[in-house]
Amino acid sequence: MDPLDFFEPHELLCFFHRRKTEMSCMANPHTFLSQLRDHNLIQEDTYKKVIRMKSKEKLRKEVYKILDWLETTRAKHIRAFWKCVFVEVMLSQYPTLKTLRNSLMDGSYKFDAQLPEKVEKEEEGKRESPGRLKDEETRASSGKKRKARSTSSDGDEQQPGPSSLLTPASPLKKGEKGDIWTWPIYKSQLPVMCGDKEGTLRRDRLAKGEKCILAEKRWFAPSEFEKFAGKGSYRNWKSSIRCMDTPLGKLIKDGHLTSVGYKGRHKQAKAPQSSSSHSDTVSEEEDNQEDEVSSSERNNSSDASEEEEMEASDEQQPESNPDYYRTTFKVTCGALSGSLNKKRFASGRCGKSIRTDTSWLTPVEFVKEAFRQGDGSWRKDIEYDGKPLSSLLQAKVLVLHSLLCSCKLCKPKPKDLDDQRNDDECFICKTEDVEDLVECDHCPRSFHQKCHMPHIEDAVKNDVRPWMCTFCVFNTNQVYRYADEQRSDAVLSRQISQHILECQYLLLYLCSADVEQMFALNPTLYIENYSSFIKTPMWLGNIAEKLKKKEYLTVGQFVSDVDLIFTNCALFNQNNEEFRATGEHLKHLFDQEFKKAFNICD
Repeated sequence: MDPLDFFEPHELLCFFHRRKTEMSCMANPHTFLSQLRDHNLIQEDTYKKVIRMKSKEKLRKEVYKILDWLETTRAKHIRAFWKCVFVEVMLSQYPTLKTLRNSLMDGSYKFDAQLPEKVEKEEEGKRESPGRLKDEETRASSGKKRKARSTSSDGDEQQPGPSSLLTPASPLKKGEKGDIWTWPIYKSQLPVMCGDKEGTLRRDRLAKGEKCILAEKRWFAPSEFEKFAGKGSYRNWKSSIRCMDTPLGKLIKDGHLTSVGYKGRHKQAKAPQSSSSHSDTVSEEEDNQEDEVSSSERNNSSDASEEEEMEASDEQQPESNPDYYRTTFKVTCGALSGSLNKKRFASGRCGKSIRTDTSWLTPVEFVKEAFRQGDGSWRKDIEYDGKPLSSLLQAKVLVLHSLLCSCKLCKPKPKDLDDQRNDDECFICKTEDVEDLVECDHCPRSFHQKCHMPHIEDAVKNDVRPWMCTFCVFNTNQVYRYADEQRSDAVLSRQISQHILECQYLLLYLCSADVEQMFALNPTLYIENYSSFIKTPMWLGNIAEKLKKKEYLTVGQFVSDVDLIFTNCALFNQNNEEFRATGEHLKHLFDQEFKKAFNICD
């Protein structure tokens, strides 16, 4: 019998809670994360995001966030967590885990040691340090390039970060029993399941009749979560959604949860077919008026029964549309193309939701840019996959905000408007996290300080004067640098000191094209036995470091290291066509851009 089986789940959870920081500080946590991924304990998109991070500090913070998420949403799997990290191969690689296992098994850890009562929130306005206030005022005045991570633009439907998730104030003592919905750790939320889908239920949202279950980074009403889990035919979320095998209906009946009747949103939102048929031609003002009326009807309608709600939603289920879970859409209007960001979309005139190569635009601005005139209907003239954008609105894939909406997209403050001009994620590593982004004043790109080449110093970041990224500097100067066609052999033999801008641009271009960041990090850190096959590993982060330290003498040496990445890829992935094809595609892009950058004709 496994020694872990002698511990109660709440004891293992308490031990986990007190050891999160220690585990997050483990060096090179890639194998640790891979082990969690192999046991389905972390989400795939989270794993891919964290595994490609370069900054050790950012990596440590993200590992802590993952552990925090595990504690709050997957508490029922706490025993599986400890079993998978206490295997011999993990203990040999991470001394921290070995120390934790020993303290748990030899009895040196005391479960009955009480933690201080947690302070949820300091009294408003109390102990506000003058230094901090001054720093915030300075930041507000000079914050043009300091883009703090923006929260979700969906108003109330913001995803809670680690700081908003409740952690234990007074865990149960050893041997003490109790249902988890009575534990202090679950004072504000509960882990729930429906079918094979897991989520976190927020008690306060359930009591208000709002979307209250967070699953896979989206908020659901109970009936929506039931359908999301493939149990829509049950038509009884109080029975199909459970917390530790106990139906929510029983928890509500016993007084552990408070629930109000949910509005018949699907029934009310289903507009008459005749009105949607001519929606393409109505003006933007009429669109907004219709939204306002629809919103008012929903808010003032009486509660519909669950059976009526399910009957109506069965007729039109946006979740069944394959585009429902997409976050970006490739759109066109005439000859102009761009990407529509679902999170930024509010209406035709609110929310700069369409990104072109040069700027972020509202749908109305996108149409004007395409036709160079004021008339036109954004619903009809903007197309996605050969269909007008109105098809996404009718399918409820895109949702128009009401005129009464007061979110940051519909009623933006000056800083919100400024933030809408640039990307919400780093153009290079494709991540958005707690670290500030530096915005280019000449294009829509944003960058982390250490992702950009050259690295952006704090002095530049805090300077209120306009700043231009390497992409813009290169494009501005390229027409003046190589008026005559060049030969590749001549370019490769040149001193790199005279062409540092071109090399920085090409490296940034390649890093951005590597969307999955497959070649960003040292492969020996997360690919087992890689060194046995590849004698000279090379990765983009290493090239960036060598470029920064001026270790290259010629352009040819720089290009040789880039080629080495893809040579290694082809050699290591002889039996993996997908990865080999990805390497070949990126090499092709680099070769093309290299010839353009130096105006090479051969």
